[in-house]
Amino acid sequence: MAAARIKQSEVPLTLRKWTTMPLFGNTFSPKKTPPRKSASLSNLHLLDRSTREIELGLEYGIPTMNLAGQSLKFENGQWVAESGSFTGDRREMQRLRKRNQQLEEENNLLRLKVDILLDMLSETTAESHLMEKELEELKNHSRRRK
Repeated sequence: MAAARIKQSEVPLTLRKWTTMPLFGNTFSPKKTPPRKSASLSNLHLLDRSTREIELGLEYGIPTMNLAGQSLKFENGQWVAESGSFTGDRREMQRLRKRNQQLEEENNLLRLKVDILLDMLSETTAESHLMEKELEELKNHSRRRK
């Protein structure tokens, strides 16, 4: 039997869409958006920086803060102590660094002592368990003799 051919115009529009679309090969492709006419409608971007700062009040200055009596300012991505804030504090900074070093050494010594004590505790616990096991074996052995 010869299959009857149906003309494309005889198939309803909804069925035509389904018959022309591949099952898995169709990818989503949205329409391209038209380019924008202008990045900004304002003419302020045409002004030079100083005029913009005057017009818009954008003069912020350098960020500064006081921390524990020490004045710091933000320059080139880092907080830097202002020159006048360290006058006479060099000795204090050296004393604090020395004290910090002593405390770090003491902390390391205490950690070492804790490790040694934990090792001693685990060793005595293991010995205690062995002695308890031996004691139980001796008790069982003496009961068997009687």
